Amino acid sequence: MADTIAARKAPNPWWVAVVCGMASYIDAATIVATGIALVIYQQTIGVTPTEIGIMSGSLTLCIAIGAVFGGRLGDRFGRRAVFLVTMALVAVGIAFLVFSTAFPLLLTGVILAGLGTGADLPVSLSTISEAATDRNRGALIGLSNILWSVGILVPVALSIFAGGWGRFGGQVLFAQIGVVAIAVLLCRLAIPESPFWKQAHVERTEGIRTIRADKAGVRDLLKAPYAVPFLALLVFYALTNVGANTGGQFGTYLAVNVAHIPVQLNSLIGLLSFPLGILFGVWFMKIVDGRSRMVYFVIGAVALLLGYVTPAAFGFNVVTIVLMNLFMAFGGAFAFEGIMKVWTQESFPTLLRSSAQGTIIAVARVVAALLAFVTPALVAVSAQGLYWCLAVVVAIGLLVAWFAFCRGRSNQFDHEQELDPDARTEAPGFVATAAPASVATEAPASVATAAPARDTTAAPTA
Repeated sequence: MADTIAARKAPNPWWVAVVCGMASYIDAATIVATGIALVIYQQTIGVTPTEIGIMSGSLTLCIAIGAVFGGRLGDRFGRRAVFLVTMALVAVGIAFLVFSTAFPLLLTGVILAGLGTGADLPVSLSTISEAATDRNRGALIGLSNILWSVGILVPVALSIFAGGWGRFGGQVLFAQIGVVAIAVLLCRLAIPESPFWKQAHVERTEGIRTIRADKAGVRDLLKAPYAVPFLALLVFYALTNVGANTGGQFGTYLAVNVAHIPVQLNSLIGLLSFPLGILFGVWFMKIVDGRSRMVYFVIGAVALLLGYVTPAAFGFNVVTIVLMNLFMAFGGAFAFEGIMKVWTQESFPTLLRSSAQGTIIAVARVVAALLAFVTPALVAVSAQGLYWCLAVVVAIGLLVAWFAFCRGRSNQFDHEQELDPDARTEAPGFVATAAPASVATEAPASVATAAPARDTTAAPTA
């Protein structure tokens, strides 16, 4: 009976993945559109270079701050409340950017959009993973990466036309994000609270000492068994994101100033690589829930490193830039953000899941922003030297991830409902009690009944 009720109440996991995964679209679209639209505003309403720098830096910083606080709030107060508020915040921030001309109001819009976007990311990813099963969790999370790629493609494609429309062109670039945010907010109204979070919250409130109810403090991230995956993912994503962010923010700068090729040609190379990135993203979705994910990670890691080594060894020109894009499109699909998201969802129990994801995202954004301040100066010294350094940094991040996950790790979705062994140690007289029947009927069968721990991430060691 419980299974029937749960099945009737639960929305289609793929629908949840699309609606919540649009957070990744909005994240990418906001960053890219801001970079383009502010330049248009500079030419039309008099935004100064200093103001552009302040707003660009504020956006990155606010996304990081939002990720930390949004992740924690999502674990404490529920996924649904947070992802509704954050999407409303994005819509309000975008409205400031569309209709304002004064710098203080534009800056307010950037801050609100950044905070909303950053806070939405970890909560939305947790919602997706908790709506899924072990058979499709990786694929559903992988869909967010494809939506992220589309979030880059849309403003770039729009700018081809809107770039010549004056201030209206900048407004169009921002407005499309606002329209998407409002549509996503309306769709999210029909998505219920995560049954995993509801179960964990009720158990914690009623003193049922399960793993998911007990492990809820930020300090638990630095204790066994969560410290190793948490620190490994922190290092892995921060270091690999440094390379990706450098290419994203300064790819055109390097093409024009180092390779001496036109902006249009570099943009064309980038646009042609997007279909490949989406194709590889679909491929990732097909293999990530199987036992070969680590094999693909190793192959992807090699390709990713070749993406940095190629221009470092042979200089920046049309051929090396094309090869770099190809290597990074493949390597990024299997050994970068997608697998980080999957590992993060699997490595932590419900009331730590969003907190861990938000912290990992925030640290990576801050590290990338710090490097961005000095990147032009490093390019002036030696662009090839910079990319050799990036290759080393990215290699360290990839090795850390490989050592942490090469033999697979326990999937928390399989045993977080078990009684907390630490609780039994702390209280020798503790008597195990089952969850109340009223709680069990609210969650899917996979949540309501304990399952033996098993390792779904195990793969042949490459």
